[in-house]
Amino acid sequence: MPLILRPDLADEQGLVAIGGDLRPQTLVRAYRNGIFPWYNEGDPILWWSPEPRAIFEMERFYISARLARTIRAGKFRLTINRAFREVMLGCADRDSTWITPDMLDAYTRMHELGYAHSIEAWRGDWLVGGVYGVAVGGLFAGESMFHRERDASKVALAYLVEYLRVRGFVLFDTQVLTEHTASLGALEIPRDEYLTRLKNALVVPATFV
Repeated sequence: MPLILRPDLADEQGLVAIGGDLRPQTLVRAYRNGIFPWYNEGDPILWWSPEPRAIFEMERFYISARLARTIRAGKFRLTINRAFREVMLGCADRDSTWITPDMLDAYTRMHELGYAHSIEAWRGDWLVGGVYGVAVGGLFAGESMFHRERDASKVALAYLVEYLRVRGFVLFDTQVLTEHTASLGALEIPRDEYLTRLKNALVVPATFV
């Protein structure tokens, strides 16, 4: 276990702890405390609780007119938990990635135990995009997404947001705001507010499948 799992003790950048392991019980405990692992291969495991925290308000997810047309056209076939590890590999297929082999194995194990999930976008039998994350109670923590065709990841994410809403999830954590997620409606809130929302979300009896 990390020596510290208290977001109130995070440093100015949000670093909470160094070390520990990626066993499922460690990861679930971390997510329940608003903390996630993020580090480069060869480094010790680093645990983070950012200030501020980025989330999607599911009712405010932004779908542009062009993206709405793509969704209506049914360009991509969407599936749930059909190719979890392949989605992670797609997310890791870039010049620099924090999805190390240990992270890949750890989250594959989380998927096997029913905590981690994926949405896949297909063109025929070719996986062209997807998104994955971790579900605990009414929390879904989005981890990463990728695309091999334009808009494939956005379509998968839009599907995921609506799916979570229908399934009763109340908090969609996207960790750190990026230009890409901001364009889709993600916003930042103070860490204290996030932790309050998290506490409320964890008692929601939502299930992903």
